Amino acid sequence: MKNLLILILLCSSLNISSQSTPKELLDSFFSTYAESPEKAVRDLYATNKWTKVKKDNIEKVVQTINSLTEDFMGKYYGNELIITKKLSQSFALYSYMIKYDRQPLRFIFKFYKPNDKWMLFAFSFDDDLDDEIKEAAKLQNLNFDKN
Repeated sequence: MKNLLILILLCSSLNISSQSTPKELLDSFFSTYAESPEKAVRDLYATNKWTKVKKDNIEKVVQTINSLTEDFMGKYYGNELIITKKLSQSFALYSYMIKYDRQPLRFIFKFYKPNDKWMLFAFSFDDDLDDEIKEAAKLQNLNFDKN
């Protein structure tokens, strides 16, 4: 039974790393996130073999994600894409709003393809969406028609 559980966990973590585009990696991430945020984060980091040297940092991220319980954040309702930016054919950023009862969060994913396979380059999150929308609404940021 123990070997079967290990095999299932191994196969499920291989599923996300075998995806071929950032969009597919993100689809798999969010599908897993709805059921197990911790597993989603760990699977995403598993796409990059170099993250093994940052185990302590990854554990901090996982702990913080695990603290986003229903008692603390309310119900999770899904995500919405905010923006996608490509620096080149091999480096891309995806920013998503994560919808909870209490407030939205922003997840930022950076993906890198050094050769033929996309991998997670960086993952971060914050709750600064309200500050940014206020900043965007300031008069100086508005485009006026010059006619």
